[in-house]
Amino acid sequence: MALKIAFTDIDGTLLSKERVPSKALKEEVQRITNKQIPFVLISSRMPSAMYHIQEDLNISNTPIICYNGGLVLVDGKSIHTTEIPVDLVQIIADLNGKRNFHISLYNNNDWYVEELDFWAKREENNTKVTPTIKAIEDVLADWSAQQKGAHKVMCMGDKEYLDELFDTLTANHSNDLHLYRSKDTYIEIAHKSISKLTGIKTLLKNSYPSFTLENCIAFGDNYNDIEMLEAVQMGVAVKNAKEEVLKIANDITDTNHNDGVAKAISKHL
Repeated sequence: MALKIAFTDIDGTLLSKERVPSKALKEEVQRITNKQIPFVLISSRMPSAMYHIQEDLNISNTPIICYNGGLVLVDGKSIHTTEIPVDLVQIIADLNGKRNFHISLYNNNDWYVEELDFWAKREENNTKVTPTIKAIEDVLADWSAQQKGAHKVMCMGDKEYLDELFDTLTANHSNDLHLYRSKDTYIEIAHKSISKLTGIKTLLKNSYPSFTLENCIAFGDNYNDIEMLEAVQMGVAVKNAKEEVLKIANDITDTNHNDGVAKAISKHL
């Protein structure tokens, strides 16, 4: 089955050591987009943390899948949104009564933190987006009034505190929340019903109805990429991927710091 559309994770998969698209990647993406093969970014990031990468790759008119499938944007407009209800976000906030870890709250292009601490500054540097400083209680009050929730809650801090948080949320809320640990010091929390695969299926149905998963190639490196890589026709892992990801991939390319995605595009497309 012909590969007609590409989906790629960003962090740990796509970017160079400088956390930008490399020259080789830009050239390969331009080559396939000239052949009418869309190159779609799919990430746990918020939209504004993905736009500058789209601009660098000259694919600003292409849809994006944000928050691991929680928000799908076409021409800048939402075609799908799934949020964590405010009452569940409140439970997470209450578990941090002693302020043992950092909490970031996200909805669409809004990112809220209670202070610009080490963790917020680190994310700001990584994503090139500056958060809004606002008390969690005020954010949740506003969201409740607007009938909004969180596309993502990010908890960052010392491993011992996040281990405890992870265990508590898993024991009590695993039916409602998807908990993902990209590192020992990070927990990314989303609605249980979404994933990168659900995001792909939504986008195909809405914008590329003649395409199926058999027309898709996808690139990834981490646990939240596994379902996506297993489902598409060609799931490609970068060499620096987690061992579990390497085991299920159809192909393994070079590392993200050594143009792995660019090399795989050249090989498969």
